[in-house]
Amino acid sequence: MNSTMECLTDWMTRQRWYAGKGRLPNLVEVTREEWSSDDPDARVLVLIVRDLANNPPSLYHVPIVLRQTVPKGAGPALIGKNNDGDYLFDGAHDPAYTSALLRRMHVHRQDRTSRVHGGEQSNTSIIFDRGGEAPVVVKVFRLVHAGENPDVTLPSALTARGYRQVPRMLGSVTGYWDDPHEPSRSFSGHLAFAQEFVRDVVDGWELALERAAAGDAFVDEATELGRVTARIHAGLAEAMPVRPATLGDIVGFVAGWHQRLAVASSDVPALRELRPAIEAVYDAAQDAPWPDLQRVHGDYHLGQVLRRASGEWVVVDFEGEPLRPLDERTRVDSPLRDVAGMLRSFDYVTGARLNTAPDADARARVDAAWSRGTRHAFLDGYIAESGVDLRAHRALLDAFELDKAVYEAMYEARNRPTWLPIPMDAVRYLVSEARASAR
Repeated sequence: MNSTMECLTDWMTRQRWYAGKGRLPNLVEVTREEWSSDDPDARVLVLIVRDLANNPPSLYHVPIVLRQTVPKGAGPALIGKNNDGDYLFDGAHDPAYTSALLRRMHVHRQDRTSRVHGGEQSNTSIIFDRGGEAPVVVKVFRLVHAGENPDVTLPSALTARGYRQVPRMLGSVTGYWDDPHEPSRSFSGHLAFAQEFVRDVVDGWELALERAAAGDAFVDEATELGRVTARIHAGLAEAMPVRPATLGDIVGFVAGWHQRLAVASSDVPALRELRPAIEAVYDAAQDAPWPDLQRVHGDYHLGQVLRRASGEWVVVDFEGEPLRPLDERTRVDSPLRDVAGMLRSFDYVTGARLNTAPDADARARVDAAWSRGTRHAFLDGYIAESGVDLRAHRALLDAFELDKAVYEAMYEARNRPTWLPIPMDAVRYLVSEARASAR
């Protein structure tokens, strides 16, 4: 292992975006590219490295800046020192790299002062918002996948058609590499992208929690969010492939639901007794009418939407479920997946309030009708904007929501057992006779 890889090995274990928690990386350099630098004392090196400690091996995008000295204030971004005497810095925190990154994407700014947004895990966001210019955010993908990342392609397609329900896309960077297991071909994938940084917004999840805690209705906001969701789906259908669902597609969806249920049932004993009823909902959906398949958001919930001070909704983070393979996230899917995801998110608002209430009196004040009214308003908004009568697809929508709730039950059992009642209540309702009679 060369000295640069040795420095990265120790440093990567401390990064939130490193996926091999509790494991020492076994890094091999796949490719490197040196970018021009405005700073004569800095070299910008963009690496793609393979972590052989993971099976299958993971690819990481690691931009670094090499300097002969440690600039004042740069200590927290220091990675280490290589055998050539160069100090290595995390590029995301170094102006030599961040300026070079803007140039690569043809994003022109006079003031290139930047800051790194804290709290993210799988990516790193760099924000440029100083001076009087329009603010920009650059998302740097840390885990790299071969193929087009939907977090780039979907908003780009919407931006090109004038849709303002997503932040405007400004540019992207693609990386190229070879795979020793497939020497006959080269691979490429997105490394980063730049888009408009939306100021004066509030996170949809935080806003909904605040309104529910205050006892305020969320009906108007949910109705408009339903309309925005329908507009996003219409824009994606206009820009990208759409086709009818084939029998093979439908069987594939249903088989996936059954497979997830089998896995979840091993973690959640409460699901085992409900399994026949759950499977009956899945099987009924196979015989129900299916809308056309198209590109969708793929991981849609209140945390993926922002509310502007003007009252408009903005949809972000089109990467899809990060644990699903990229080829699955770039296929056509059912728009009902997004609708079901948001419905589950509304339920979680009420469930989260119950879970965090300090005492029995506080729990008694949680109004479950808030979730029901919000769900209905969201569906009404979607129907009004799209012209698609979701009532005709109620059996199918229930199946998508049930699949989501089953996944949530598995997640909560593994990570937050006290939250398990939230998805389990949804599962029980969706397989109940009362719900069946409404289909």
